[in-house]
Order: sequence, then structure tokens, then C-alpha cells
Amino acid sequence: MLISLSGAVELGLLYALMALGVYITFRILDFPDLTVDGSFTTGGAIVGIMISNGYSPWLSTLAALLGGLVAGSITGLLHTKGRINGLLSGILMMIALYSINMRIMGRPNVSLLGDHTIFHTIDVIPLMVIIVVLAKLLLDAFLKTDLGLALRATGDNPRMIGSFGTNTDNTKIIGVSLSNGMVALSGALVAQQSGFADISMGIGMIVIGLASVIIGEAIFGSMNVFRATMAAVLGSIVYRIVVAFALRVEWLKASDLKLITAVIVVVALVLPSAQRAWKQNSVARRRSAELSGGDQ
Repeated sequence: MLISLSGAVELGLLYALMALGVYITFRILDFPDLTVDGSFTTGGAIVGIMISNGYSPWLSTLAALLGGLVAGSITGLLHTKGRINGLLSGILMMIALYSINMRIMGRPNVSLLGDHTIFHTIDVIPLMVIIVVLAKLLLDAFLKTDLGLALRATGDNPRMIGSFGTNTDNTKIIGVSLSNGMVALSGALVAQQSGFADISMGIGMIVIGLASVIIGEAIFGSMNVFRATMAAVLGSIVYRIVVAFALRVEWLKASDLKLITAVIVVVALVLPSAQRAWKQNSVARRRSAELSGGDQ
């Protein structure tokens, strides 16, 4: 049981950067970016092919981050300069990245077994705690700068921030690029931890990222930036723990993982609405009872 819990925390930390990336587009920009499924694989593909060809794992990881930044910026350009619907822009880039990732790897799967990765001399959990905390603090600091505030305002009210002279197209491009850079970084780290990069490793990542963000907000709240980004990180860990416990149920199989993910997201989305509706009904009944008592 402790081994399963440790493995869940490890996976939660590896995917926490992806959750932070999804938080930027989903919550801050209110942008439905499906590029995530492709850029996650891009990170794994770049790091896999570079490490297997003898490059430094840290340099390879940095290159994966840059690859994600480029992929996100293209999605942003398609949406802002090409005037393509945001959802469609992400879908188009996700489809294009499948072929691009295959070109990068040259084959559907690249093995890293026996190669030196960033986890070769340091355990995964301690190193990932450092990386995730550093990424979270840097993101918090960025979102408090003038550019970060403009990014947040663009998601809240693009017309208002545009009236103040801010170019909302640029802030959208920066936000989507930063998001996919973090997603690609997560993919690069997952590939190094698992020992391989696969062309299908990014399928369903957007759902997992949404699950992490929504679960984190439901449990830990999101009253300010520091708390919201912390919720995304902790939500990623909680999600993996929930999945680990769910897979211990005898009649569930590993192939049911996507179904479990979908159910978790549905519950996380429906539960807050149901709680608000229940509270409103309770208040309405209480007021009705008070009015009835007063009439008597």
C-alpha cells in the first residue's frame, strides 16, 4: 500500500507541471487549448531522441521546454492572427504535432533504458519537489508582474484590458506558449522517469490536467494566485492517489484508467454546483419557514 502511495505521489509531481500549464489556459485565459495532448508528446519526443543520441539530459529537457513554447505560440498565432476559433486552433495544432512528433522520433517509440537521465543520480520525488516548487514560485512571480497582470485581465475581460491599450493578442500568445512549454516540460520528465517516449503518450492529457485543476480547486480553493497554483499542484497529486486507490478495486482494470479519469472529472465538476444548489435550497426553505412563522 505504501509503495502504491509513493508511486502515486511521484506521478502526481511529474504531472503537476502539466496541471500548471492547463491552469494557465483553462482558468487564467479561459482558452480551451487542446494542443496539450500534442505538446506533451513533443516534450517526450525531443528529450527521448536527444538523450538517446548522447546529449546532456538537462540540455535535452531545456530543448523540450523550448519545443513546447514554440508549439503553444503557433496555436496562439492561429487563434489571434489567423482568426481561427480557439478550440479549433488547438485541435489543428494537436493533429499537426502528431506528424511532427513522429518526424522528431523517426519511429513510434524511443527507449531511454540504459541512458543517463536527470533522475540517474537523484531520486524522482526529491528532485521533482524542487522542480515543481521552483516552477510554481516562478509562475506566481510572473503573474504578479505587469505582463502577468495583463495576462490575467485578458482572461477576465479582454475588452476592458484592450481599452487600456494592452495588445490582447500578444498576451494570449504568451499565455498559450507558456502553458504548452510547461506541458512539454512535464512530458520530458515523464519520458525520463518511465524510460521511453511514445507517440501516444499524450493522449488524454488535457482531461488529466483539467481533473487536477478542478479537484485541487474543489479541495483547496483558489482565492488568490498562490493558492490557485498550489491547488493545481496538490490536485495533481490527489488525482493520482484517487486513481491508485480506484485501481485497487478488484473489478477495475488498468484499461479502465480513462473511464476513471472521466468519472473523476464529472464528479469534480458536478459536485460544486450541486453543493451550491443545495445551499440555495436550504436558505430558501429557511426563509420560507421564517415567513410562515411570522404570518402565524
